[in-house]
Amino acid sequence: MKLLLTSGGVTNASIRDALIGMLGKPIADSNALFIPTAQWGQPACDPQSVWRSTADRWGDDPGLVGLGWKSVGVLELTALPSLAEERWMPWVRGTDVLLVDGGEARYLYTWMQQSGLAALLPELPDTVWVGVSAGSMVMTPRVGEEFLDWQPDGPDEVLGVTDFSIFPHLDYPGWPSNTLDAARRWSERIPGRSYAIDDQTAISVVGDRVEVISEGHWEQFDH
Repeated sequence: MKLLLTSGGVTNASIRDALIGMLGKPIADSNALFIPTAQWGQPACDPQSVWRSTADRWGDDPGLVGLGWKSVGVLELTALPSLAEERWMPWVRGTDVLLVDGGEARYLYTWMQQSGLAALLPELPDTVWVGVSAGSMVMTPRVGEEFLDWQPDGPDEVLGVTDFSIFPHLDYPGWPSNTLDAARRWSERIPGRSYAIDDQTAISVVGDRVEVISEGHWEQFDH
């Protein structure tokens, strides 16, 4: 699987170009599935925010579903355990890209496990995973206690597909808990490599190659 791990989505030309490179064809020729599941675990989200993300109504600039895909469908992970695998797995295998929204990473992790999607990922080498915030963090080893909103006293381990962790929304306006100093303190409790990235930054992972793509601000930490 090819990973495009963003903080705020496809927010600039550099990230968009990286996405097209991963797809190997234009966005207009590519099929996408949008996964909003992580929002349900985040107390700051609600049915209206899920609708805005699904309908691409957050602002003037397209973030995920409004990029001009050939087709876009919604894949709600909480529904998959009630369906036969032979029904939903072809939907996933047949798509070019999974667009995975933000919210609460541990909640998303739980439903990736319970739905069977996590087990399917190794069988999708050509599929592109575009994560936003928690949709990116779920691919890392740990999210840190600062980002545990669903079960604050629970573990912070997630899928560990990458060997680095991510602190998203660096220096986001009006979010005092997302400053660079806060990211440094977070990184001190995260073993190994980690990145703090703002909403104009993404991290691409293709095979063993990791590349930071940015028109904004990011920091790398190694502990």
